[in-house]
Amino acid sequence: MSFTTDTPVPPPALPPPARDRITATLDARGMRYGIDDDGDVGGYWDGHLFYFFLLGENHEHLQVRGRWNREVGVDQLPAVLAAVNEWNVSHLWPKGCVAVEDDMLGVYAEHTVDYTHGVSDAQLDLHLGCGISSALQLFADLDVRYPAAAAAARAVQDRVREQG
Repeated sequence: MSFTTDTPVPPPALPPPARDRITATLDARGMRYGIDDDGDVGGYWDGHLFYFFLLGENHEHLQVRGRWNREVGVDQLPAVLAAVNEWNVSHLWPKGCVAVEDDMLGVYAEHTVDYTHGVSDAQLDLHLGCGISSALQLFADLDVRYPAAAAAARAVQDRVREQG
């Protein structure tokens, strides 16, 4: 017996993930968000940008992706990679990854689930909550390791808030 994708998949008993269901879930939690020009839902939590992507041929994969809002130079790549890998080894969620973006590092947290068979409203709420909260835990862990970068980002956020 082998595991293959040749086996027909029965139609889902639950509705698929969809943008309107994501926004309804965020609305029910009283969360602020926006929809960009590509139709992607996103927002800021604790100053970090998050997006809620529907991926896959039939948009059956839901991904919560957050970006750590800190400026850390590429000279820190080995240390940041080690920290994120340590996180990935010791935590179920989220998957963290590091990207070189010009002369800075981008750190991303992703929580992706395949909902080929549909998703209940409760599961959708749990997915969004888990994706955001676990990413914020990863980002808090990095903030402890890079306190100067965290302080600088918070100072910028405070100035923006004060300017209204």
